[in-house]
Amino acid sequence: MSRNYKFHNPEGLYFVSFAVVEWLDVFTRNEYKDILVESLSYCQKHKGMDIFAWCIMTNHVHLVFRSINDLHPSSLLGDFKRFTSKGIVKAIQDNPKESRKEFLMEQFKKAADKSSNVNKLQFWRHDNKPIELWSNKVIHEKISYVHNNPVDAGLVYHPEDYIYSSAADYADKKGILDNVIVFQYFG
Repeated sequence: MSRNYKFHNPEGLYFVSFAVVEWLDVFTRNEYKDILVESLSYCQKHKGMDIFAWCIMTNHVHLVFRSINDLHPSSLLGDFKRFTSKGIVKAIQDNPKESRKEFLMEQFKKAADKSSNVNKLQFWRHDNKPIELWSNKVIHEKISYVHNNPVDAGLVYHPEDYIYSSAADYADKKGILDNVIVFQYFG
């Protein structure tokens, strides 16, 4: 288990944030965000990831989740990050419209050169800072934080208007990711 993944309770509900190396704005293109959405869906269907909230920003991701199928949360998140890093790097390399291709590949290579456990290219930063959510109040606070990120960044006026998050699910609308577990808070 990586020293950066500190998931002490394998059955716990966790808030995690993880960013692209150097906080590079990779997710300005929807096709790269779509890779993440497809991977989240795969993890829900095949790896036992229960998702309570999620949001993809331009250079980082927020996720409130738990593992329900004996796969430790650190392994589940590690698998997700490994798979998506490969898929997104390939999508960048294969995208004829990607004007930043050389710059991004150079940054991914530099990050890998600094890392002891990455060979060629590093897409994601290693730090996730998982926080186990221990009370209904804290769960509500983290979910609100996740959904208000696009508002705070000036991308939308209302959380539910940002399609790359679960905020629509919490506003009695249908979000783009199926099977989001809507947490009911009565505080």
